[in-house]
Amino acid sequence: MSISHNRYQAQRWMATALEDMQAVRALIASGLYAQACFYAQQAAEKSLKAIWFAQDADPWGHSNSRLLMDFSARGQIIGYDNLMQQARLLDQFYVPTRYPDGLPDLTPGQVYGVEDATRALNAAGVITDFCQQWLSSGLSRDE
Repeated sequence: MSISHNRYQAQRWMATALEDMQAVRALIASGLYAQACFYAQQAAEKSLKAIWFAQDADPWGHSNSRLLMDFSARGQIIGYDNLMQQARLLDQFYVPTRYPDGLPDLTPGQVYGVEDATRALNAAGVITDFCQQWLSSGLSRDE
C-alpha cells in the first residue's frame, strides 16, 4: 500500500474508534453495560490499528494486548506498561460481552455492570488518547 493510502486508513480507523467511544458513553447512559464494555474494546482495537497503518504496517487480530505487543515502534512508547495493563483489561471483554453462551448460565447483561463499563471506558480512553497523540505527533513513518 502507498504511504498516502495508509495515512488515509489510519485516519479512518481513528475516526471510527472515536465514534465507538461516543457509543460507549451512550450505552452506559442507557444501562447497556455489556455492550459498552464490548464497544470500549472495539474503540481501543481500532485506535491501535490506526497507529499500525500509520507505520505502514498491516494489523491483524482482535487482541489489544497483542496489537500493542507486536507494534513495531513499541520501544518508543512512554507508559507502555500502563497501556498494556489497559489493553489486557479490554481483551477480557471481547467475547463474553457479546454472546449468550460466552458465560456459564448467564447472559452478558446479567453479569456486567456499571463498574465494568466505567473501567472499560477509562481503559479505552487511555489507549485512544495515546493513539491520537501518536498520530498527531509525527511519529508515524515518513512524516
